[in-house]
Amino acid sequence: MTLAQQVESLSACVAEIMGQYTLHVASTESINHEFNSTFKITTKNGERFALRINVNSTRTLENLKSEIFWVNSISNVNVPKPVANEAGEYVTFGNHDASGRSLPAVLYTWLEGEELGDEPTIPQLRATGAAMARLHQQSAGLELPSGASLPDLSDFLWGSLDFLTGAQSLTDDEKWLIGKARELIEETVSQLGGQESVQVIHADIHPWNVMWHNDEVAVFDFDDSGIGLRVQDLATSLYYLDTPEQDEALLDGYRSVTPLPDYTERQMKLLLLQRRLILLNYLYETSNPEHRDMLPKYQVETIRRVSELLQ
Repeated sequence: MTLAQQVESLSACVAEIMGQYTLHVASTESINHEFNSTFKITTKNGERFALRINVNSTRTLENLKSEIFWVNSISNVNVPKPVANEAGEYVTFGNHDASGRSLPAVLYTWLEGEELGDEPTIPQLRATGAAMARLHQQSAGLELPSGASLPDLSDFLWGSLDFLTGAQSLTDDEKWLIGKARELIEETVSQLGGQESVQVIHADIHPWNVMWHNDEVAVFDFDDSGIGLRVQDLATSLYYLDTPEQDEALLDGYRSVTPLPDYTERQMKLLLLQRRLILLNYLYETSNPEHRDMLPKYQVETIRRVSELLQ
């Protein structure tokens, strides 16, 4: 299917999901269809909500319960809050005929503002770093309830199925390079894990998951959250930035709240490479046509970076 066809195929699923709420829906609008699919829901009295349907996500019901529990516990950062359906549940399912699956969805309150996007400013990045630090402060020691769990981010691919090993577009030499990089990354994560305790982290705080409104940031999309290290959260955010000035602004914002975790420059480079390999693994299996078109160039650049780091 094309992107538009995929979005259209979710119409009945959205209607079935929203039929399980007491809200009187006036309109639905697709606002993002990438890894998952998000719709803007507007009610007849003008209230707005964001409905996230887990299309590509492999999150289990236990993972979703953990995400919801954590988000509901956050009080020191502006985040959207999950909305319960008529049965009092936060996870709602809808049938998707095109895939033959019942898809889980979570309805969140609406965030005002604009995403930071491709050109975040220095003040915005400082505010983002400070927000991450506050999230870390609040999630340290957080105990998940019975029946809830999150992925272990000490795993090389963060719990995703391994599509790198069997990728037909990779040569045997390229697979060997990735294997060597994997050994170094796993060793690095183990070393860093010996320096501080793991905790719940967002694991996907990038400029498209941060909203800016009235000179304040709000963080959303907790679908990748897991049990990991603070430095892994930082590495994920730094991966999406383009300049040393941007990097320093994010780190400076973090330091304004709490000290940075300890790491070396090489350890950070390996964590940044891990993020790229996780995204390459995603491109091998995604059903998103726009993302699949990115694969050839992304693979070439990834192998170049792996080779450079192993020299």
